[in-house]
Amino acid sequence: MSNTISIKEYQAMLNKEKVKKGTPEHDQQVKVFEWANIMSAKTPLLKLLMAIPNGAYYGGHWSVANKMKSEGVKSGVPDIFLPVIRKTVDGIDGGLWIEMKSGKNKPTPQQEWWMLNLQNCGYQVRVCYSAEEAIDEIADYLSLAQE
Repeated sequence: MSNTISIKEYQAMLNKEKVKKGTPEHDQQVKVFEWANIMSAKTPLLKLLMAIPNGAYYGGHWSVANKMKSEGVKSGVPDIFLPVIRKTVDGIDGGLWIEMKSGKNKPTPQQEWWMLNLQNCGYQVRVCYSAEEAIDEIADYLSLAQE
């Protein structure tokens, strides 16, 4: 019995689940990491996928948010990072950054600044509006077969 699922099988599961009101970006990001955890048995590089705790409210504890800020957490940094270098026809990509958005939300000026500068430093940067879109971007970046 396999302990992984195909990208298409996971996307079919995503389409059956409802998104909770109030936290659609969070819910979609959770689904991305659930998929990555399942698929990491087959693709160990997915274990490197990480969330960036920028701009989080931390459950009403502003002291935690202030502590995180003093430790270097910065507003506007994209939500997800895959620190995997890949060679391309055009050169080398330093990794993949993903900013999760929902509905009609657009990146803020701070987020635009970060994304532009990360691209200028050799990273791939994407804005994704669903877990399915983010999974597709990650799979494409890692050249995973989309069975």
